[in-house]
Amino acid sequence: MIEVQVEDMPEVSKSIRVTAAGTFLMPIVGRMKAQGKTPEALAQEIADKLRGDYLKDPKVSVVIKEYNSRSFFIQGAVRNPGVFQIEGKPSLLTLITLAGGLAENHGSVSFIIRRVKQQPGGTVQTTNDGESNTGSSSPAIQAGTAGSEEGRAGSGDDEEPKYELLKANISSLLRGNFGNNALLQPGDIVNIPSLDVFYVAGEVKAPGSFSLKEGTTLRQAISLAQGTNFNAATDHAIIFRDDASGNRQEIAIDISSVMKGKKEDVPIIANDIIIVPNSRMKSFGGALIKAFGLSTITRMPVP
Repeated sequence: MIEVQVEDMPEVSKSIRVTAAGTFLMPIVGRMKAQGKTPEALAQEIADKLRGDYLKDPKVSVVIKEYNSRSFFIQGAVRNPGVFQIEGKPSLLTLITLAGGLAENHGSVSFIIRRVKQQPGGTVQTTNDGESNTGSSSPAIQAGTAGSEEGRAGSGDDEEPKYELLKANISSLLRGNFGNNALLQPGDIVNIPSLDVFYVAGEVKAPGSFSLKEGTTLRQAISLAQGTNFNAATDHAIIFRDDASGNRQEIAIDISSVMKGKKEDVPIIANDIIIVPNSRMKSFGGALIKAFGLSTITRMPVP
């Protein structure tokens, strides 16, 4: 939306919406192209068209009132998620700042969902162009395109839109590695997931959920849970872990040997559940109830 003001011609001074094709209908002058022009250049062009037949020395000003085609979306672990209209080429850090900064439970990775541009001839552009790019050639920004190669070759306007996914390490960015400060394109959707967690249950001094940091291991997890109790069966512990297909794995571990350095430490991933059983328990059910409380158990009536 632009505001056009022509001195001594109030009949043509008005707010005008620019179409998706980048043009607008100017009273008296006719249809004009705004795409790729600055407000100053557009004002000069309007003045040139009015000069002579309508005004001797037209004074024209053009002001952009709304940037509806320059919407940037941010969601997830920020203080004020939403849609922001921004002029120019904002960076990831700029958008996070406009959204009030990161929430306390933010994760270490940001995902940028970007629509893939359709090119003439049915090809798509999945890399960043000169108009807007990631701001660095550093491999810190990782990209991947959604859909198969065949599916990305559609050419019609009715084709389902295709997207690419960029990843940037926020923790590294906040430590000064600005190769992760991606430059954004209009329409980008920035998602900052909440911090991943893992769980420690059973015979530990402080069972519960814990924030997962990069490089967390079993030894650190047990330390965060303030160690095991005297009656813990540390040689029969289990890690419950969901694999990529959603199936739950059971990984047997000997915590005592790991803590003493006799066995290799085990990396912990998001949503792992570490169960340290009681040496007298016959099942893990009691450990789960003790760790997470009876309130987490949903009891259904028997039909």
